[in-house]
Amino acid sequence: MLDISKVRNIGIAAHIDSGKTTLSERVLFYTGKIHQIIEVRDKSGSGPTMDSMDLEREKGITIQSAATYAKWKDYHINLIDTPGHIDFTVEVERALRVLDGAVLVLCGVAGVQSQTSTVDRQMRRYAVPRIAFINKVDRSGANPDRVVQQLDEKLHISPVMINIPIGLEDAFEGVIDLLKMQAVYFDGESGEDIRYAEIPEHLLEEAKNRRNQLIEKLSDFEDGIAEKFLADLPVTIEELVPAIRRQTIALHITPVLVGTAKKNKGVQLMLDAVGDFLPAPNEKKNFALDLDNNEEKVTLETNDSKPFVGLAFKLEDGRFGQLTYMRIYQGKVKKGDFIHNIKTKKKIKVPRLVRMHANEMHDIDEAGSGDIVALFGVECSSGDTFTDDSVNYSMTSMFVASPVIELAVSPKDKSGQVNFSKALNRFTKEDPTFQVKRDEDSGETIIRGMGELHLEIYVERIKREYNCEVIIGKPKVAYRETITQRAEFNYTHKKQTGGSGQFARVGGYIEPIPAEENKNYEFVDKIVGGVISREYIPACDKGFHEQLKEGFLIDQPMVNVRAVLNDGAIHAVDSSEMAFKIASKYALKEIFPKAKPIILEPIMKLETTAPEEFQGVVIGQINQRRGIIINTSNEVGFVVVETEVPLKDMFGYSSDLRGMTQGKGEFTMEFLKYAPVPKSVQEDIIEEYKKSLK
Repeated sequence: MLDISKVRNIGIAAHIDSGKTTLSERVLFYTGKIHQIIEVRDKSGSGPTMDSMDLEREKGITIQSAATYAKWKDYHINLIDTPGHIDFTVEVERALRVLDGAVLVLCGVAGVQSQTSTVDRQMRRYAVPRIAFINKVDRSGANPDRVVQQLDEKLHISPVMINIPIGLEDAFEGVIDLLKMQAVYFDGESGEDIRYAEIPEHLLEEAKNRRNQLIEKLSDFEDGIAEKFLADLPVTIEELVPAIRRQTIALHITPVLVGTAKKNKGVQLMLDAVGDFLPAPNEKKNFALDLDNNEEKVTLETNDSKPFVGLAFKLEDGRFGQLTYMRIYQGKVKKGDFIHNIKTKKKIKVPRLVRMHANEMHDIDEAGSGDIVALFGVECSSGDTFTDDSVNYSMTSMFVASPVIELAVSPKDKSGQVNFSKALNRFTKEDPTFQVKRDEDSGETIIRGMGELHLEIYVERIKREYNCEVIIGKPKVAYRETITQRAEFNYTHKKQTGGSGQFARVGGYIEPIPAEENKNYEFVDKIVGGVISREYIPACDKGFHEQLKEGFLIDQPMVNVRAVLNDGAIHAVDSSEMAFKIASKYALKEIFPKAKPIILEPIMKLETTAPEEFQGVVIGQINQRRGIIINTSNEVGFVVVETEVPLKDMFGYSSDLRGMTQGKGEFTMEFLKYAPVPKSVQEDIIEEYKKSLK
């Protein structure tokens, strides 16, 4: 079994195009997992190890997070390379949910970008300690000091430089290790030969100042170092490393390293920092909810002798059936063991246990707490908790963003219907942000996702992996509806047929839930004196909930609605659960107009980058699309425009931006919030919806 103190479960996360996959490829090369480096845009078509899907290799982006493991010195590293594109943000979310530490990769030129901020929020959500790697310092315009300043000002993560570059842009030669106070060069064809040397004379003074800044930052948190700093006494590397480690794990500081993955410089020092500063599984607190004890929070121990608790955080349907990635939080699991799915209450035998290396599998007989492994033949959904049945614990669910775009899809030939259904079933189990619904009016299958690229990738996968040609409609915005004022209901449902009839009366009101409460629906039971029997209350809740899914204006789900039940009546013979469910549905249908319903549309956070000479046309184009400009900044000949813009007006923006900036403009877009649509736009949307029904 592995020595737990030497295990590191880490993820590599960043804004798109910061060089995560290139960095992962170097990590595998230097740890001896692969013997040849393949670039992301390699013309041979083989592609990097971690981008094992054909689509990833063609598009040069990461779509699915890939897991691997490697040995670096005496450390065992479980590594997950995550996507940078915002459409695949759930892949980052589920990786960070189960990791103990992370490497935040930043571009030395662009620095902190919109998706960097999103990744930072996700790391904070799961209290993940991180180190930062400023990549691409060999590129024109690279400025690591500016990136460090942005980390401090934009992300507030107290960056501490562990090394500094020797030269920049095309003069970048190596780095100065501020802990060892030595220059480090990376020789050999692929930078595999590390050479330590004296610090160049012209950089010695700066290196001393930088080391002093590092010690000063640490002295804010470490009393021993503060005493030496104030007394002007030397601080040794033996004192610095444990202090940096403690404060990184406590989320007080973020160690920063520099390098260039593409030119093979600085990656080995980043690996050293993973071992030196990021936590082992037993150094990060993990919690579960005890379902036998009113969902009380319990701390899980990274201990093989404790009852087994594991979380299935990712599913993949590969060549050999369903592969379930699992993080073991407590206890251990062996091939042939029986484990219990807490959600479905099913008992499952573990037929095969493997460690994943991208798309290759290495069989193992057992795995202990703190490990990340994959299981075969275990039927479950993403986010299910497994135990050995001696405890009834559930891991808290992870945050899943709402889909904002939808597309009507259907198989081209009737013969493809079976494969089409199989594909949709599999993808919804794999990806919680990919949703499927059937439009009852038109009979169409509607798929929903996080963006055009997200749905485009799934349509392409249906064609390739299931050999099923697909007809697709035009992308549509996934609207929501809500109410703007309180409305009271008092509805009686009566039906008399031969034998027993149906009777139910429900009274109460609906009201809007303030947006800051972040609740789509809340049911409040205020029934007193038994006017409605306890057994019928859940049926009322179910009826309200079902009706809200249908909406009122354009058949889109209603959100931010509180339904309060405070009155009603029953009949000794004719009342039933079904009668109360129907009464609740019709009560809402009847009073929706009084609650003044409105349509909500997704507002996106848009960040557009283009050469400065195109600033005017870029801003003009955004204004035409109902965009509100939040901020503009100029960096190295480029303008960065941050905007809030309705998704409805963003279709076709990609080709427009390319056209007006001679192909030099880029943008990233992510969901920000739902907001009411202007009255004139609402009327157009309702009109369009009515036409689609004819």
